[in-house]
Amino acid sequence: MALSGKQVRYLRSLVHHANPSVFVGKADITDGVRKQVEDALEAHELIKCGVQDGSELTAREAAEALAEQLEADVVQVIGHRFSLYRKSHKKDIKHIELP
Repeated sequence: MALSGKQVRYLRSLVHHANPSVFVGKADITDGVRKQVEDALEAHELIKCGVQDGSELTAREAAEALAEQLEADVVQVIGHRFSLYRKSHKKDIKHIELP
């Protein structure tokens, strides 16, 4: 799902003060990292991730790879941090209402 500019701005405002919930380390994107991101997206829909200094991937590369593998949207990439969004299939959480 491609996000509009208005939706991206809204999601960026929501995730601005969040702390990274998943980190990509020197082993880059492993099955464990992929599973953590998958679980976090299902639970929260919008997450912030970080790329540690030992990783060979840039934040942009990690964000695009994870977004492609998990069918998510890249909301923002700044420095060593990136944000991903994917609508959750869970019914028992509060879903983000996009404008």
